[in-house]
Amino acid sequence: MESHVSNIEKGVAQEDKPESFHIAKAHDAAERGHAATDRYGQPLVDFDPIAEKRLLRKIDLFVIPTVAILYLFCFIDRANIGNARLAGFEKDLGLKGNDYNIVLTIFFVAYIVFEIPSNIACKWIGPGRFLPALTLGFGITSLGTAFVKNKHSASAVRFLLGMFEAGLFPGIAYYMSRWYRRSELAFRLSCYIVMAPLAGAFGGLLASAILKLESVGSLHTWRMIFAIEGIITCGLGIIGFFTMTDRPSTARWLTEDEKDLAIARVKSERVGTTEVLEQLDTRKVLRGIFSPVTLTTGLIFLLNNVTVQGLSVFAPTIIRTIYPHSSVISQQLHTVPPYVVGAFFTLFVPFISWKLDRRMICCICLAPLMIVGYAMFLRSENAHVRYGASFLVASGSFAFGALCNANASANVISDTARSGAIGTVVMMGNIGGLISTWSYLSFDAPNYHIGNGLNLACASVTFLLSIGLLVWMKWNNAKRERVDVDSALEGKSIKEVQVMDWKNPAWRWRY
Repeated sequence: MESHVSNIEKGVAQEDKPESFHIAKAHDAAERGHAATDRYGQPLVDFDPIAEKRLLRKIDLFVIPTVAILYLFCFIDRANIGNARLAGFEKDLGLKGNDYNIVLTIFFVAYIVFEIPSNIACKWIGPGRFLPALTLGFGITSLGTAFVKNKHSASAVRFLLGMFEAGLFPGIAYYMSRWYRRSELAFRLSCYIVMAPLAGAFGGLLASAILKLESVGSLHTWRMIFAIEGIITCGLGIIGFFTMTDRPSTARWLTEDEKDLAIARVKSERVGTTEVLEQLDTRKVLRGIFSPVTLTTGLIFLLNNVTVQGLSVFAPTIIRTIYPHSSVISQQLHTVPPYVVGAFFTLFVPFISWKLDRRMICCICLAPLMIVGYAMFLRSENAHVRYGASFLVASGSFAFGALCNANASANVISDTARSGAIGTVVMMGNIGGLISTWSYLSFDAPNYHIGNGLNLACASVTFLLSIGLLVWMKWNNAKRERVDVDSALEGKSIKEVQVMDWKNPAWRWRY
């Protein structure tokens, strides 16, 4: 590795190096036991930008489509209960008062309990097998929802649905962190997280189309929604076993040189790392969970998820209060445009984040959209104003999923810490989902002052926390600059340095 350092120190121009030079360096850095940074966190390898760009296109083509489709139906299977509610779900099951909210709550209880264990299992088993297995599990559960008879059976299947779905969101984020650089990850995460607002749009269209059918076998009305969408999900889970690749080193669609480049470029951003996919280590898991950036980002995602998860199950209900005299199908269709606009912002803002390699400033810019939207809900009873407010809320809320998970991933070093950090952020986010199930209560209809006021407060605190975290990360980086890295690491073995993870003084927060 000395030759790497000497070449960089001599300032050898990248354009003067032959392609074979870059390939050899990438191969050395990719090998197990070799670091791709010096002890100060500086990359020991420079990469051919043309080869990187070509590799990135290939990874995008093979990795993103499968996970995006799986997450689309994950969110559809979670949110279709909102569409079913308009089609008689409550009446047929004899739900009274807050029974509907209780059924929603059961889902998030399971989701929260299984979040972190599921993401650790994802690392242990491997995402290439684990994520399709989860998809098959919640597909079967969604299908089973078509046959529930009362509140108790509905609660049971929602618990199972939460258990299976708990691992998919953080599992995909963790899986993609194996393939992408820090700056690239937010936009790639958005390419599957955009399926959340699209699921709202597509789910409303699909539910409307299904409800036009007279029956599916012996199933009628809302039961058809769960049956048809569950069957589609099961099929996608089976296909996923054949289309998902666990990690770069096992990708049959990459050449050996491309595998080395894929591993080396990710390793080059992880100070002191000698293996991209190391063995599970409890100390590293805890480093990821209890990082101050992880916990604060998780709190931001918690507050944001009060809005996002609330929209996923209450959007049809809210639209019904805005247009109470419209038909059920018309109400379903009115849920579509806000989600489409939200989907655009879910891609656009992380794209800007990718180009700037900044995440916190994007969070700071998004929160005011939600603040203004909920202020409009609270101040006006005009249908057009309230419907317009739903566009602002959708525009500001959905992109946080990509930004928060990318922020957690970018601010730990080891693969193991990353699985713990992402699992923690998503777990905290779904505590927000649990809160959201009680944000819109029947006695608060039709204007839902409590629910809208709660969301306004969450958006306001999100804005302040985002500013606070950005200021703290800059302050702490400046503090780290004054530390003598050699003295701080003196006498420590490679393993001891790696266990330090973000506590390594050579590490800098990425904001």
